[in-house]
Amino acid sequence: MKLIKSIAVFSLIGFLSACSHQDEKTIATVGEKQIQQEDFNAFLDLKRVNVKDEKQVNAYLKQYLDREALTTAIEESKVLEQKNIQAELNEFKKEMLIGRYFQTYLKDKVTDEGIRNYYANHAEQFQSKKVNVSHILIRTSKNMSEEERKVKYTRAHEAYSKLKSGASFESVVAEFSEDTVSAKKQGNIGWITEGAIDPVFSKKVFTEMKKDEISEPFQTSFGFHVVKLIEAPAVVTQPFEKVSGDIRHQLRKAAKDAELERLMTSVSIKRM
Repeated sequence: MKLIKSIAVFSLIGFLSACSHQDEKTIATVGEKQIQQEDFNAFLDLKRVNVKDEKQVNAYLKQYLDREALTTAIEESKVLEQKNIQAELNEFKKEMLIGRYFQTYLKDKVTDEGIRNYYANHAEQFQSKKVNVSHILIRTSKNMSEEERKVKYTRAHEAYSKLKSGASFESVVAEFSEDTVSAKKQGNIGWITEGAIDPVFSKKVFTEMKKDEISEPFQTSFGFHVVKLIEAPAVVTQPFEKVSGDIRHQLRKAAKDAELERLMTSVSIKRM
């Protein structure tokens, strides 16, 4: 079935030497539509075609005209609702324009120097207090009766008593702890960040204990803990290399938000 009514292609001889004043030249017709040189040039630029390669240019011209003809044939067939197609094209245009604009706008807005300056001037954002702890956990659940909870507390206190009597922390962990993950590491949880854990636990280890101290049993939402402070709280600064990507993203977002606000306030919106 022949979809193309007529395609008249003008010679591309001289294309390579075409100057800007020739951009309005008609290079082909597809049905009743004239194809302009400037439109085809824009297509070549989009596809990043080497315009010095005449063979490649001609191949892309054929593709361009064939698709133009196919589009024309489909439009004339009236199979598709034109208003729906137009609405979809309009939305695609909006998305493309917004995306391309900000891609271009943000390209040089955030520099390596700017990222380093932000890191240096906002050091507190990249600092956190950490502490290294080990614990023995006797688990509880919210559905436990008071009697069951007392049994759990008694067991936690038994573990604490053994420690006070001279038993090694590692041996008591092996005997009592119900945290199977930390139990494999002699009860060590590792370095934890202040505020990132249960508030009762956080307060205990960050403000109430000293290095090598062992706490009496205390309760959190997880159960009863007996904690040993392995290393006292210390302020840790994340290295620049680890956070530079996050800073870049943050600065680009700030620049985008500011430009978005500027653009939106430059055009009035009136709902009828």
